[in-house]
Amino acid sequence: MTWHILGAGSLGGLWAARLARAGLPVRLILRDAQRLAAYRAQGGLTLVEDGVARRYPIPAETPQHPAAIPRLLLACKAYDAEAAAAALAPRLGGHSDVVLLQNGLGSQDAVAARLASSRCILASSTEGAFRDGDFRVVFAGAGFTWLGDPRDPTPPAWLADLQAAAIPHGWSADILSRLWRKLALNCAINPLSVLYDCRNGALAGHAEEIADLCAELGRLLEACGRTEAALDLRDEVTRVIEATAGNFSSMHQDVARGRRTEIAYLLGHACAAAARRGLALPRLQALQRRLRAHLERRGLPLD
Repeated sequence: MTWHILGAGSLGGLWAARLARAGLPVRLILRDAQRLAAYRAQGGLTLVEDGVARRYPIPAETPQHPAAIPRLLLACKAYDAEAAAAALAPRLGGHSDVVLLQNGLGSQDAVAARLASSRCILASSTEGAFRDGDFRVVFAGAGFTWLGDPRDPTPPAWLADLQAAAIPHGWSADILSRLWRKLALNCAINPLSVLYDCRNGALAGHAEEIADLCAELGRLLEACGRTEAALDLRDEVTRVIEATAGNFSSMHQDVARGRRTEIAYLLGHACAAAARRGLALPRLQALQRRLRAHLERRGLPLD
């Protein structure tokens, strides 16, 4: 069964190349005819691993293509996910599976509401990849992808495709806790990397500030019923900073390139969840204000 992938950026491109390399049928869904023409002119999608570049001539189409989509990886930015799902809804049926690979929280519920007849499977990944050119992805660090369905604990048979494609993965019976944990990690690292304009490793010099943020994020996770996700949060943030010391966070990359960030689905979601519960988190709320002011000075969207 064909994998359709919308979002030929870092992780979407990484998945597409590995699935194609394993001999599995893959099709990219590109934004419009202009992007499709640009892709075809490139001759395919390039994946760079250990300094070696290889091009994969994966077929591609636009969202308006008439063929049905039985399996979709939605790997676009969180703020584009709902609109992308709405555009593809006519091609998705009651037996379609949709894998949602977005940062933060909030977009998944919006997509699921749009695609009520499809099975939406949530994903949380720690793999590292970035684009260094058009339709060109660099694999930057090994990681792991957890998948799960809050409404149905039964793992899909197509997980065998991920095994064949050497995509490290596991099925989680509590994917929401894993997504909350990832959100907390991102809230502790990404905004500070933007504000201090640094690689992740330099955040080791702001250990006290990070410890204070982790304490508040832990309180939020507990208030949201995600007690397990709050365990040893500061220690894991420290490990991630050390493991990705040479990397720029995805939010830092977005700001550096003058692109919209996913602040609404990270800090915004966390602060809104705290407000709904009457939970005062002054350091987290101050961080959100600082980041919004930083984005505003650069003329970038605040949502």
